[in-house]
Formats: sequence, C-alpha cells, structure tokens
Amino acid sequence: MSETLKLTEQLIARQSLTPKDEDCLNIIGNRLEKIGFKLEFVRCGDVDNLWARRGNSGPLLCFAGHTDVVPTGPLDKWVSDPFTPTIRDGMLYGRGAADMKASLAAFVTSIEKFVARHPQHNGSIALLLTSDEEGVAVDGTVRVVELLQKRGEKIDYCVVGEPTAVSKTGDTIKNGRRGSLSGKLTVKGIQGHIAYPHLVKNPIHLASPAIAELAATEWDKGNEYFPPTSWQISNIHGGTGATNVVPGTVEILFNFRFSTASTVDGLKQKVHAILDKHDLQYDLDWELSGKPYLTPRGNLSDAMSAAIKQATGITTELSTTGGTSDGRFIADICPQVVEMGPVNATIHKLNECVAVADLDTLSEVYFLTMENLLAKN
Repeated sequence: MSETLKLTEQLIARQSLTPKDEDCLNIIGNRLEKIGFKLEFVRCGDVDNLWARRGNSGPLLCFAGHTDVVPTGPLDKWVSDPFTPTIRDGMLYGRGAADMKASLAAFVTSIEKFVARHPQHNGSIALLLTSDEEGVAVDGTVRVVELLQKRGEKIDYCVVGEPTAVSKTGDTIKNGRRGSLSGKLTVKGIQGHIAYPHLVKNPIHLASPAIAELAATEWDKGNEYFPPTSWQISNIHGGTGATNVVPGTVEILFNFRFSTASTVDGLKQKVHAILDKHDLQYDLDWELSGKPYLTPRGNLSDAMSAAIKQATGITTELSTTGGTSDGRFIADICPQVVEMGPVNATIHKLNECVAVADLDTLSEVYFLTMENLLAKN
C-alpha cells in the first residue's frame, strides 16, 4: 500500500463534517514538522486553520486545501460507511475521498519526497489548510490570508488541490474562477382584493418586464478564459397563498456568475438602471461571495502542465469553469494561483470515490511541479 493511499484512508476516517477538522490538521502537521516545517495553527471561531512553512526565502510555493467535507446524505444509500475507507474495483470510497482528502495526502507525500531529494531546495514551501471551505467560508482561508497580509507575507505560486479533472487526473487545470454576486430584490406593490384591480398594484406584473430585460441583457462578452457573465433567478416568492388576493410584494433571489470582463460595481449599476427604467419601487440587498480571479499562462501553469505531461502523458487544458473555491481569497496575495486535483465526477455525491491508481499519480504531479519550480540546477 502506497504512503499516499494510507494517508488518504487515515484522513477519510476522520468525520470532519464542516466546519469540524477532527484532528486532520494535526495528522498532517505532525508529518510536516518532522521535515522542517514551522507550524502555525490559527483558530477562528469554530474553525481550525494551519499555516505551515519550510524556508524563509523566495519564491514561496504554497499548497492550499481544506479538511472539511460536506454531509453524507442518507447513510442507507451508501454501499459502505462513508467514514470507513473502502476499496472496491480499484476505487477508494468515502466522504471526502475526491474532495479533497486525496489531494491533501498527495500534498504531504509529494513534499516528503521532494525534501528528501532536495533538502537544500530553492525558495520555500508552505501549506495553507482550513476546515471551513465547504461551509460559509468566513473563518477559514480568508482569515489566514488576512494574517499573512498584515505581516507582509506574500505567496509567489499557489496550487489548490480542488478536484478539477473531467475524466482522468491531469486532464484539467483550473487557472481561474468566476465571481459570485447575489441579490435579494423586493418589488413593492399594493395588496388588495383581486376583483378590484383599480385599487391594487400587482408587484409580480410590475416586475415582469424588468425581469425579462434582465434575463435578455448581455452583461459582457467574456474573454479568452471566461464565458460571458450569466444572470439567473434562483427563487421567486409572492402571494399570500389565497387565489383572490393580490400580493403587496414579490421577492426575487438572483445570482451573477461573472468573469473578469465585468466588475462588481458595474453589474450593480446596470441592474439598478434597468429597475429604475421600469419605475419600480424596490429594495435590493447585495451579497458578494467571491470575486473572479485569473492566472494567465506563466511559470506555475507551465511547470504544472509539464509535470502532468511527464507523469501521465496527458496534454492538460486550462479551464475556468465550475463554482467558487478558496483560490479567490489567495489570489489577493498571490499572482499565480491554479487548481489541480483528481476526477470530480463523484464529489458531494453518495458513494464519493477516487481511483486508487490516481493517488500516486497526483502525488507525482505535485512532486514534479516542485522540481520544476524549486529544485536547484
């Protein structure tokens, strides 16, 4: 059994339902400390974070990830216990197997191998780990980033271990993510009896033309790395439940997934302009849960692409699809952030799993990336 498999199984066995860490950081930290890492545990609220660093010089290459996992769902729908790592037909099953305990284990074993071969390597290596990525993500990576900012500690390269592969580990690197901007729109009318339309103002009717225009608006054209920005309604609620009452308000929840071709302020201004154009009385509350980030082709993506080619023979693709990740926080102090991990087909699902053969492949890719960036010539 490989070291990466053993450590992955050890981590899966910890029931680290977000925001609980359940000692995963200590398991990882104990191994890192043995090879010269200085550990800094950062507790924020109910969240455990770890900043571990080996070396004091630049460039600094950081591996980032999370120990927390999403809830299991109905246990009777799992073929085996989600916190008892089980191998069947070459697949390792367990909650967090793909998202992202395999990557955490591969981080550790690749670093152990690299330090053993290059004890006097160039620059520094760090890990930024949290137990608050799958939840609200307010006391996790963002807090460690704030701490590093206050100290003036910057990261040159960051590899986030999110599961990025479509069909085979190594086929996709994420070099950016779209931002997420949500709005809670309340359009006001006048409630009354449905039989007296001259005495009421139906907010659903009033809002409909504005909704149609918002849905038809081209917010931007995207760019080389991102598709055009998308605006979607997720919920609409209006009415008292009675069939003979016009409601006084209608509530609309919507979300932008936006690219670097747009700005937060620009999107807000366009929405307000459309609503005002239709003479609506409304309240609109905004929530920004993530800014977009983009890492153009450069040293890090080239180093990892070459590592993937050497380890797997695959010519990887750069992509910005998918939801948000903690890369959005790290991008504030790091100019080059990429995400690369195992196949994402089963993440958050029942019977989550990862191919056993991919574990050592993943570790090798991380190891070769370090060799490409930090090994002395």
